[in-house]
Amino acid sequence: MRRFLLPLLALIGAVGVFWAAGRGGPSIPVPQMVTPPPVASYPAYIAGSGIIEATTRNIAVGTPVGGVAVEVFVHVGSRVKAGDRLFRLDDRDLVAQFASRRAALQATRAKVAEADATLGDMRNQLRLAEAVTDRRAISLEDLTKRRYAVQLAEARLRTAQAEVASAEAQVAETQANLDRLVVRAPVDGTVLQVNLRTGEYAQTGVLASPLMLLGAVERLNVRIDIDENDAWRFRPQAPARAYLRGNRDLATDLRFEYVEPYIVPKRSLTGDSSERVDTRVLQVVYSFPSGALPAYVGQQVDVFIEAPAGGAAAAGAGDGGEKSPAASGS
Repeated sequence: MRRFLLPLLALIGAVGVFWAAGRGGPSIPVPQMVTPPPVASYPAYIAGSGIIEATTRNIAVGTPVGGVAVEVFVHVGSRVKAGDRLFRLDDRDLVAQFASRRAALQATRAKVAEADATLGDMRNQLRLAEAVTDRRAISLEDLTKRRYAVQLAEARLRTAQAEVASAEAQVAETQANLDRLVVRAPVDGTVLQVNLRTGEYAQTGVLASPLMLLGAVERLNVRIDIDENDAWRFRPQAPARAYLRGNRDLATDLRFEYVEPYIVPKRSLTGDSSERVDTRVLQVVYSFPSGALPAYVGQQVDVFIEAPAGGAAAAGAGDGGEKSPAASGS
């Protein structure tokens, strides 16, 4: 009996454990989806993620020279025309230089007037000397000196005129440098982001956070990444529909704009400064009116593009000034 007692107790314990587990605690409910995914309305389709951008692309405004911002003329949401001022950098040194060079220009112009008057006087004296008919009244040496004096006066006038041209060029150079300190809008659009405030130093070059971001938003573009494995199925001009993430009931039809016929690495939007590349995609651009969705530039949407059903291939070309050379099919 002792040999069978311990195995019997172990068996009874195991049965008890399984029985208790069978009765168990309260059942765990299956979690419900917070937002159900959108459903395509096409029998055959290509699915892709899209990101909303301005029709002019998102323009990161920079500055050709670095400096401290002394005036910022716009704010987020400002509508600007091409050429409107966005911000101005400190220009006190160039303003002083501009005044100095303008004064030098005035001095060189005075020299031109003086040289021109001297030349006129020399020419008049030479003319009087040459008008004397009696050669005994004036020596040949004196006549030659007056001719050389006229040539010298002409040379001095040309030198003074060259100095004026040089001074004008220096004034124009300073004016151009002053103009570069006032950064203007390159296109008509809306200011989407302002990362520069009065008193801050504006750096040159490509910045992780641009000084300003602007673009035209009367109509919004959707840049759609189509996996290279589905690129052959895409047809230019194919109907497409975008669904706002977070609410599949918010959707709008898209209008085809163009295809960028170059497969590029897709970037995973991780938010890191260096984002991961996981696959290659064909980028297709559609658009929709800005009021069709409560969406913002930079927001992601889910897009379904109608694709041909069956195995037959279909080819087409894009419009809007850019043509797609790619063939597509089912």
